Amino acid sequence: MVNYPRVYTSEQGYPINLVGETGQAVQISIHPPSQYICANCERILPDWKQQTFLRVVIVLQQSRYQLVEKTAEIETEKERLREKFMTFGCDLAFNLRDRGYLTDLIDPRTGYPLLSHPGAIPHDDTAAVQALLNYPVIKNQCRMLIHPEWGAGVYPSILISEAPPIVIEWVTKGIAVMHGWKEIDY
Repeated sequence: MVNYPRVYTSEQGYPINLVGETGQAVQISIHPPSQYICANCERILPDWKQQTFLRVVIVLQQSRYQLVEKTAEIETEKERLREKFMTFGCDLAFNLRDRGYLTDLIDPRTGYPLLSHPGAIPHDDTAAVQALLNYPVIKNQCRMLIHPEWGAGVYPSILISEAPPIVIEWVTKGIAVMHGWKEIDY
């Protein structure tokens, strides 16, 4: 087992620590947008015009494998984690939209929004997590995050919303339970 350095962020970001039915951890945090998102919001989300109050919701799912190689097993695991995020993210996004808050999730595979028109440039989930959580990134066949506890066994996903953090947190906790994720204390 490798001991990865613990990384602390300047803003706690409303951390929500969850565990799934299979025992794999899920960490969700809420942050102000990175400089990249601020500078490129309309190029990533062209339907969103001059949004002044945005939050980035980072969803990190623990993988069964270290995602450092390209094998059939690992690709199947990535697809499973992507599907889990997409179903959770859609439920969360539609709930927040029903409350009147512009919200979208980014498809981790393509980098384009799922509920809005695709922009001129894709979003980079790994870069956003690196910028907002200060997690290291290694370059292999693609760029991979290194989680302080899970190493390269982490699957990052992003949702962007104009909802206030407390609303996002409250709705997230309710939706998480519906997806078999229960909250744990660290």
